Amino acid sequence: MAQIAGGIEDPSTEVLAEAAAAFGLLAAAPRLHLLWALAQGESDVSALADRIGGALPAVSQHLSKLRLAGLVRSRREGRRQIYYVDDPDVVAVVRMMVGQLSRRAAEPAAVSGGLQGTGA
Repeated sequence: MAQIAGGIEDPSTEVLAEAAAAFGLLAAAPRLHLLWALAQGESDVSALADRIGGALPAVSQHLSKLRLAGLVRSRREGRRQIYYVDDPDVVAVVRMMVGQLSRRAAEPAAVSGGLQGTGA
């Protein structure tokens, strides 16, 4: 690992690849919306589909991808599958990013499209 100013080491290539994959999953607005909703509290797939305005099969598929990536967990409650985020760091990152962009969008100077289309 290479060191940078302040003695902080760069993460390994493997860690960066895993982080990029996780952020890649969140690059889809429906998945980010699902993670945002689950950061507010646990829910089943039907309630999540209603909340984000998605079709049940599509929402279920998004949740499966988030679960496989370890961003979302689930448990069975009777006949329902309940989804939740149990990692406070994931919740903090999502809330910080969405909150910051929401504040930026509310500013009068935020006339341009923000990050959309920048490739960033």
